[in-house]
Amino acid sequence: MARLSLGQLLLALDRTMVTLVEAPRGLDMPVGSVALLDVDDIRLGLTVGAGSADLFFLLGVNDAEAVGWIAQQTHGVGRVPAAIFVKEPTPGAVKQAAELGTAVVAVEPRARWELLYKLVNHAFEHHGDRDDPFYDSGTDLFGLAQSIADRTHGMISIEDEQSHVLAYSASNEEADELRRLTILGRAGPPEHLEWIGQWGIFDALRASRDVVRVAERPELGLRPRLAVGIHLPENDARRPPGFAGTIWLQQGSAPLADDAEEVLRGGAVLAARIMSRLAAAPSTHTLLVQNLIGLGDDDVDVAATARELGIVADGRAALVGFRGESATVPANVIALSASAFRSDAQVASTGDRVYVLLPKVGATSSLTSWVRGMVTALQRELGLTLRAVIAAPLAGLAGAASARAEVDRVFDSADRHPGAIGQITTLDEAHTTVLLDEIVAHVAANPRLVDARVRTLREQDPMLADTLAAYLDGFGDISSVAKQLHVHPNTVRYRVRRIEKLLSTSLDDPENRLVLALSLRATER
Repeated sequence: MARLSLGQLLLALDRTMVTLVEAPRGLDMPVGSVALLDVDDIRLGLTVGAGSADLFFLLGVNDAEAVGWIAQQTHGVGRVPAAIFVKEPTPGAVKQAAELGTAVVAVEPRARWELLYKLVNHAFEHHGDRDDPFYDSGTDLFGLAQSIADRTHGMISIEDEQSHVLAYSASNEEADELRRLTILGRAGPPEHLEWIGQWGIFDALRASRDVVRVAERPELGLRPRLAVGIHLPENDARRPPGFAGTIWLQQGSAPLADDAEEVLRGGAVLAARIMSRLAAAPSTHTLLVQNLIGLGDDDVDVAATARELGIVADGRAALVGFRGESATVPANVIALSASAFRSDAQVASTGDRVYVLLPKVGATSSLTSWVRGMVTALQRELGLTLRAVIAAPLAGLAGAASARAEVDRVFDSADRHPGAIGQITTLDEAHTTVLLDEIVAHVAANPRLVDARVRTLREQDPMLADTLAAYLDGFGDISSVAKQLHVHPNTVRYRVRRIEKLLSTSLDDPENRLVLALSLRATER
């Protein structure tokens, strides 16, 4: 990621979300990395060093305690974070941070941390430089929003079809309540969206490419607005055609440009192109991470890729895969937690799976603790049930691609037999289960490999088939098999004799037992 000054970053984030409280070393401090710090990190000792990131977000941790932690971590080292971001900072903590040389940035209490994290990383990726080609309004929604705002003399926000904010231009003191709440909460407040829907505005935006005027409503805290729908073209194979979102132009005290409606219509066309392109093409950073874990098409120079990402290639690494049991895994939320655990964590996703690559890890126990904590938190806070697979330790990033393939094998096996693999597991723990499952799946897919006698037994006497399976799994222990089946041991002995007679074989032969066991598993309903 690129580095820019603290002042450039604050301008990119917008005064709606953040306010500078103190900057003892000025606003020219270079920044290029961000990490999250919460109370569990300090209490459990899971944090990285305070000097490992330029910025720290303080999530639910007392700011005085966090500043004390920074002072302790950086004592004698000389490098302190450029800034800490905290909601409602206390005067004492601000003073202490300033004495250390760390700036304090106040975050609006209603702002969502995951959105702020996303915006900070966006600023790093796009340099905050209007002359940078990556900031070009033809390739970036934030650049497009600012370009439209400059041309129309208003404030722009770009939203998707669900009214989630995708990008916005810089705000001023004239931003109304709807704009502020939308930016802070990532989506328009439900009550405002309900009113706008009742006025028929959303229907008009979906049905036409014309600009819609929204009159001022002082009683609702709404200033005058123009809006235009974003409609994807029918000849674009990357996304289905139709309504994709809205560009909102809020008017301040100054009149809008005479050609504001024309500019908005042009902006909607560009926004549609960018949204379509973004849906098909991940960021350069994401592509690099995907290549490292074997999701790309090209051969990878691991050392060169690691240098581009600013991470070590030969450290003791780890890879963790996540998959939702009934819903899509929120990659941005996992990225938040992963960055809190390790500031150098790299996240990539494909389909319904999210992977966290950790270039440097210590004891695997702390990694497992983090994974368990995050899975538990997402279940508690978002109602999401995740399955996680841990591959650690790896001998450097060169093993990341093969580890990711092994993680996928575990996920695939868990799909076939959900109860056979734990919700949180490691490659070592799942190794035997996965191998056996794949062997059985191969046998089941080839009828010639399944013992025909087992098929006949299942069809003619399912009870005997179940007894045979229990007997083989129980290593012929009559007593334990009887307990499992809730029958008398003599009943088990009788059934075993019948099975041997029907199959014309002896269950004392290990090769017979192996073939029968595989065939039984392959024919399970």
